[in-house]
Amino acid sequence: MKLLLRSDQRSGMLGKVVFTLSVRADLSAAEKSNIVKYKLGETVLYEKNTLTDRGSGLIGLASRAAFRAMNITVSVNDLAGGKKVECKDIVEMIAVIDQIKEAAQMFKAVLDTAANFGGEEVIDL
Repeated sequence: MKLLLRSDQRSGMLGKVVFTLSVRADLSAAEKSNIVKYKLGETVLYEKNTLTDRGSGLIGLASRAAFRAMNITVSVNDLAGGKKVECKDIVEMIAVIDQIKEAAQMFKAVLDTAANFGGEEVIDL
């Protein structure tokens, strides 16, 4: 697996600069197969904020929908297909890059472990 990151910027409303980060993983056929086999596609690798109070009833439903629309998340499927993330400033972009790199490394370890199921691994000590 290779992680591909591309940063860019554009002018937003009122002349403010919006920073964008495109993330995508270059996956081998075996890695793609293991994602499907172990149903890992919906696994969230990065989430900007987490919802602490889910609320109840119609108001809770509306607040959860609004939260999902405004929150940044990156799942395995997003990484495999590519996703664009908008950041308000460079500092936020650096934090997002670091967290996505860390999550991708952990996910790579998961894929490596999945590839070895049903086999034997010899470790020299």
